[in-house]
Amino acid sequence: MSFYNCKKVLVTGGTGLIGRPLLDLLLEAKANITCVSLDSPNDIDDKINFINKDLRNFDNCLEVCDGKDIVFNLIGVKGSPKMTMEKPASFFIPTLTFSINMMEAARQAKVERYLYTSSIGVYQPAEVFNEDDVWSTHPSANDLFAGWAKRMGELQARAYEIQYGWDKISIVRPANVYGPYDNFDPENAMVIPSLINRAISGERPLKVWGDGSPVRDFIYSKDVAMGMMKVVEQGFNKPVNLGSGNGVTIKEIAETIAGFMDKKCEIQWDLEKPTGDKLRLMNTERARKLGIIPQTKLKKGIQETIEWYKNFRNIELNRYNAFTDKIYK
Repeated sequence: MSFYNCKKVLVTGGTGLIGRPLLDLLLEAKANITCVSLDSPNDIDDKINFINKDLRNFDNCLEVCDGKDIVFNLIGVKGSPKMTMEKPASFFIPTLTFSINMMEAARQAKVERYLYTSSIGVYQPAEVFNEDDVWSTHPSANDLFAGWAKRMGELQARAYEIQYGWDKISIVRPANVYGPYDNFDPENAMVIPSLINRAISGERPLKVWGDGSPVRDFIYSKDVAMGMMKVVEQGFNKPVNLGSGNGVTIKEIAETIAGFMDKKCEIQWDLEKPTGDKLRLMNTERARKLGIIPQTKLKKGIQETIEWYKNFRNIELNRYNAFTDKIYK
């Protein structure tokens, strides 16, 4: 992508699930990259300027945005339905703080293009999620706090376009993203990394909430990163769903993970636990019109994620986790 050649690009949350493949793709595109994170840099390429800063502090946001052409704001909080119920403030407060601080700092720094990472959680339960339906509905009860926090970031972008004429803020709504560098802590992780952790750790039988029937849209992290770059390059300023557009049951996910284990892995369904919304799929027509077509098949993506976790789980152990941050306890 020649568009990014020599551009000064800031990636917040660049050590995470989507951030790491985004850094790799931006390096390939010959961008001048700065990465900001609360994690340690680990194996980040030496060509990337890594900064350890807490972006809940507005002055830090101003500092890292200064002189940048493009900002990819990926920083946020990702966790399980269990965490949504038990620690809603750990979703709500940091998500709002990160969003408000970074977008305002980028505006003051006169950043040319900005990407805001929203979420599938902004949608109400529906068979198919269409981008333009959001503001006539409310988020699902299962995503109440995280969903409204992400919606506020989208509303902030709209306010900036109206008042300041900043029409190059892109908004993406990723589906259920999985891949290397995810949060694999079984106490607060999403379904795929949680099951991978527990299966590799020897949990037998492998216990899964509900009956396995809910249908979800899963997309591999590298495909999301590529979609983000294409949206920003085109200066597209309407929300874009980034998903596979295909549904898969939680039962299929659990069985796929179990099938990659070296030792037999039986599954036990915990019917006393909530099953979740029955169906959550993305309408990806808008993304496809922008040339965004995911390349990674689910089985291949899960296999690559499992292999990464086997080899690099020590990296995951040292990462920032909002749910264990003493500020929100």
